[in-house]
Parts: sequence; structure tokens; C-alpha cells
Amino acid sequence: MGPEGLDARLYRSLFRIRRVEEAIADVYTTDKIQSPVHLSIGQEAASVGVCEALGPGDVAFGTYRSHALYLAKGGDLKRMIAELYGKATGCAGGKGGSMHLIDPAAGVLGTSAVVGSTIPQAVGFAWGLRLQGKPGVVASFFGDGAVEEGAFHESMNFAALKRAPVLFVCENNFYAIHSTQAARQSSTDLLERSRAYGIPAARIEDSDASKVYEAARESVDAIRAGGSGPRLLECLGYRWREHVGPNEDFRAGYRSREEAEPWFRRDPVARAADRLAPEIRRAIEREVLAEIREAFEFAERSPFPDAEALYTDLYQEPRHGAPADLR
Repeated sequence: MGPEGLDARLYRSLFRIRRVEEAIADVYTTDKIQSPVHLSIGQEAASVGVCEALGPGDVAFGTYRSHALYLAKGGDLKRMIAELYGKATGCAGGKGGSMHLIDPAAGVLGTSAVVGSTIPQAVGFAWGLRLQGKPGVVASFFGDGAVEEGAFHESMNFAALKRAPVLFVCENNFYAIHSTQAARQSSTDLLERSRAYGIPAARIEDSDASKVYEAARESVDAIRAGGSGPRLLECLGYRWREHVGPNEDFRAGYRSREEAEPWFRRDPVARAADRLAPEIRRAIEREVLAEIREAFEFAERSPFPDAEALYTDLYQEPRHGAPADLR
């Protein structure tokens, strides 16, 4: 295909993430993937819209629900699936699994299973860029549960003080595992908290990738202009599957299918599809499905790490000429 317009790029990314995660859910029942998986099905718009607004030199840090961010930012699909399989060809050598994805060449600088832990990492990286006079914007993705972590507040304050070029992105799906946001937070107005630190903030309420992109582009442009400091976007969404795993969980008692139905009707993938001519949509889908088949075949063929890999990547290798007591 030739160069794609914005609507086609958004749809390709949304459709690709959705079909990858549905394939992961299917394979998961075979036990070939033994890493826990946190699926982004239903929440894809936040990662897709924000990453479309980022440039190739910009970077992102994310959460354990990381597949959408990794793929939207350009992470290698074959290496991602191999990582889920625990194979040596995975993006973390088969040692990280689903929750610890990384692809520095694509600007994905790491995701973590520890809630809120990549927020200060993102701010530190952004501050480093500013100190060195380097261009670039850092996107920090986190969920509504991370807003309760001290690291979130410390990072917001530091980023505002130092005018760090960071875009905070809260993917708010209203639940921290099984606890509602209202049961955990005396005030659920995240924009109010952001503005208390002097950080401009905006909310995108209906899980539309185009609207997320427009808001993210405005924020990224403002940050890139220099000196104005960070911004925050709150992207409302709803996860369709259980907190961790491939299934639905509406019988678990903490939420209902009736609550989810409006979000099903606002499916970000279907809405993006409606903006395209049928022939363009079908061409995108054929290409994406073929790529996904190749990625899973690659993971199946790939070897597991050798036993010696247990003893690598444990410590930073000493630099040449380091003092003896540091070796």
C-alpha cells in the first residue's frame, strides 16, 4: 500500500492491537504463554491516539498492561510475541514476559509490573533531555490506580518545577483490579489534581482515537515548543476482559455487563473502521492478519533461552577502567 492518511493509520494500529490481543487470548488457553497477560481490549484508543502524535525521536514508558503501547509506538511484533512465549528471540530475551516489554529502537523504554514505577523513570528521562538540551518528548502511561501512589505526586511536582518535557497519560478504566475509583479516591477529578501542580490537563471521555490524537497533538506541540513544561491527558476507557487473563469477569460481582454495554457500543476499533472506505479497510486487515500469523509462527519456531542465560543480565557489567572495588 502507498502512504496512508491519518484515519487509515489510526485504524491499522487499532485493528492490529485488537487482533493481536484476541490471538493472545486464544493461545493462552493452550498454556504456551505462561506469562500473566493484561489485555488492553477496549482501551486501545489511548495508546494509539497518543503515539500517533509522538515523533520517531520521542519515547514512552508504560504499565504492565503494555501490549497496546508497545505496538502503537512501533515495537517489533515478532519479538513481542516471542517474549510472551518466553523465547530467546523475545524483546527481553524471554525473561520479562508480557509485563516487561521494551524496544529502545522504537522508543519503548520499558514497562513494569509495579504500579506507578515507570512514572518517575519517565520524568527522570525527560529531565535528562532538558539538561542536555536535546529535543524529544517523553510520554508516561499509567492507570487510575497509580494516581494514589506517592511516586505519581512526587513526579508531577518535580516535572512541573523543572518544566520537564513529559506528557502524563492516565488510562482511566475506573478500576484498580476490582476496586472502583470512587471507592478509593475522595475526589475522582484527576484534572483538578494536575492543575494543583500547575500542569495543564484535558480529559477525553469517549475512547475515540481521533479525539485522543487531537488532544495529544496539541499537548505534544506545546511541550515541544520548549520551556512550558509538562501536560496531562486523562483518557477514559473500559477494559472488556478480566484484570489479568483472557476471559470476561462480569460474574465476579464487582462490575456488571450492563455497566459495560455503553462501552461496547463505543468500540474504538469499529468507530475507526466506519471512517474508511471498505476496500481500504479490507486491504489493511489482510496485511495485518498476515503479519500476526507470521509473528506467532516466529514465536513457535524460536528456541527457549539456554541455561547460561540464567546468569546474564543480573548486574551491570563493569566499565573498562573501573576501580577494582567496583568490579
